[in-house]
Amino acid sequence: RHGCMPSKVALQLAESYNDRSHLKKWGIEGLDQVHLDQHKVMDHVRDMRDTFVDLILANTTDEMGEELIEGYAKFLSPNIIEVNGERIHTQATVVATGARSAIPGCWKELQEDFLFSENIFDQETLPRSVAVIGLGPIGIELGQALHRLGVEVTGFGDNPHIARITDPVINQAAVEIISREFPLFVGQPARIEKAGEQFRVGTEEHDVLVDKVLLATGRVSNVDKLGLEDLFSEPLNFSSLPIDPNTMQLADLPVYIAGDASGSSATLQVAADEGRIAGFNAARDYPVAFKPKTRMGIIFSEPNIVSVGKSWEEIDEQACIIGNHRFGPTGRAIIMGKNRGMLRIYANAASGKILGGAMIGPRCEHLAHLLSWSVQQGHTIRDMLRMPYYHPVIEEALQETLAGMARKMPFAGDALYDFEKLPIQPADDEVYSDYREQAAVSSTAHNRL
Repeated sequence: RHGCMPSKVALQLAESYNDRSHLKKWGIEGLDQVHLDQHKVMDHVRDMRDTFVDLILANTTDEMGEELIEGYAKFLSPNIIEVNGERIHTQATVVATGARSAIPGCWKELQEDFLFSENIFDQETLPRSVAVIGLGPIGIELGQALHRLGVEVTGFGDNPHIARITDPVINQAAVEIISREFPLFVGQPARIEKAGEQFRVGTEEHDVLVDKVLLATGRVSNVDKLGLEDLFSEPLNFSSLPIDPNTMQLADLPVYIAGDASGSSATLQVAADEGRIAGFNAARDYPVAFKPKTRMGIIFSEPNIVSVGKSWEEIDEQACIIGNHRFGPTGRAIIMGKNRGMLRIYANAASGKILGGAMIGPRCEHLAHLLSWSVQQGHTIRDMLRMPYYHPVIEEALQETLAGMARKMPFAGDALYDFEKLPIQPADDEVYSDYREQAAVSSTAHNRL
């Protein structure tokens, strides 16, 4: 009800409304008559949200009958749960209680006046001005959506990196691009003070008076009232639960925790995979470990902000080839009028194997999938270059980046016969082998000379 789907509805509405800024340059007149009805916008967001919720309920709890017990559960022991005074004996338990917005202790007394991802979509209309505290995925997405729907937005983040991007080049590009729409103040903690019916929010260098505060400072798991601490002999750290990410088992207990409740990335596809693993293992006598999928993070701002595979802080820069490409000269992006951004790909310098990457640019949600699939399949730079690319498409930015990286790879032999560097393959393996032998002979003769 307050996750990825309603926020994407709001983002789509905001992007469609914002596109009017391009239309006048393209000769489309009459834009002065276009206006936004915030009441109808919020009604549409709620209608879409409720439609998605109804679809999910129809395929899950609506058909459960007496198997569904509504109430608050608590563990009495690893194999006994109490709900509404009834004790249920279990062989194993899956916990999927989700998460809620985290509220720093210093601001708890103001929480009744704050906006969160849980309540923002229930607003009948939008405030005139908002300060967004926290510039992770939720803060960036909702901040941009609010701005494009006519709200005066100011963003604050105590981390110098936004959108969970650790690559310094992509982070700098992201800060610069998003700041073109609304001001961002990063790398400094924010303070919030009540000022009559408004709030004064600021840092040591800047403050602003706003009607509302949207708090997006992270999520906290909803497992703290289940009595889990009574199952351990030592104090339990709820912010870092001892969960095996490959089995979803909590320590050595017959308890499996999945989704946002596990403290992992708060994304639906990760939660779904964790739920499958937890359910699979809970129904068996012993847990089975599963290989993790390649990590992929997509922020549906415009332009998209993406991270795939290994992050910047996880790679050895000296042992890698780093591919860089600006979206500025990408033909399809120019046609769309959305050619701001940067693409970075990391590969092992010795093998050419793709390790990961980060990017901010148009339709990067699609490039993220192509790159993550290649990482998971163990593809190299040359493997990816030999895939088909159409023209003109955004994927050509990926092709250009890989081509630049290929030029940094060591030669397989004499340049004249180095098929390894071509984005196409010889049809006949025997002919290919003959050329490789000739290349080796040619290279040896050249070295002797």
